[in-house]
Amino acid sequence: MRPAEPMVDNPTLDVPSPVVGVTLGWRSWLIIAVSSLLGLFAILWPLVIPAVNVAPEHAQDAPFVFAALLPVVLMLVIAQVSEGGLDAKSLAVLGVLSAINAAIRPALGAGTAGIESVFFLLILAGRAFGPGFGYLLGFTSLFASALLTAGVGPWLPFQMICASWVGLFAGLLPRRLTGKAEIAALIVMGIISAYLYGALMNMWFWPFITGASPDGVASSLDYIPGAPVLENLTRFGWFTLLTSTGGWDTGRAITNTIALLILGRPVLTVLRRASGLARIAPTVPARKEATQATPGGR
Repeated sequence: MRPAEPMVDNPTLDVPSPVVGVTLGWRSWLIIAVSSLLGLFAILWPLVIPAVNVAPEHAQDAPFVFAALLPVVLMLVIAQVSEGGLDAKSLAVLGVLSAINAAIRPALGAGTAGIESVFFLLILAGRAFGPGFGYLLGFTSLFASALLTAGVGPWLPFQMICASWVGLFAGLLPRRLTGKAEIAALIVMGIISAYLYGALMNMWFWPFITGASPDGVASSLDYIPGAPVLENLTRFGWFTLLTSTGGWDTGRAITNTIALLILGRPVLTVLRRASGLARIAPTVPARKEATQATPGGR
């Protein structure tokens, strides 16, 4: 009887499978960079191109921005699937979290008086699943919420891109942060994102609702077509400070802080458990038997 052949192990058994949403290859980063530049230009172009005789509140160009963002979301999903960052389970998690965000947003006021519930879950999901997942969740959450509340309008594509940046940067926070330091960093992120989101959404409409009076006199809060960028930014800063910082933006910051302080740790634990359950399982071929029978014996 010849000796038994050694057992053959698959080397992938000892290699942990990737977690959903964390892997971002060059294709994903390219799509994120291009779409972010598109979003920034769509919001900030009146600072470099005089907005003269333009329809108010992007009524003309908003449909084109929205039409450009939809294929971006699809391409990002395809890129992450091809790079191993997303699979069927993680796409299901994305759909569930989008539905939850869309449901709780109108229940808590949908931003009324600054009470905005959509960001705390977006920040936690970006932290748990990574920047690519958070970027996608920002798009899908605001889109689903708009459909649920009949809030589809020229503001929607700009809300989607701004929310996607919140999820993206939450996923880019240092991974070494743990415990109280992690929650503290997420709270700071929530406060900063509240004010930046408010400022960007103000820029969405500010150039089109302000301007010189019929007698040609402009106030310090008005947009001046063709003025130097720094001058218009100064005017915009005062406009934002006096009209939204003390109300809507601060209310959003307080909402984020309270939600993350109370629910941050338990929700983050649940999301990380879901991340573990949605790991991409490697294909493991059947092992050979430890001993093999020979023609002449056992």
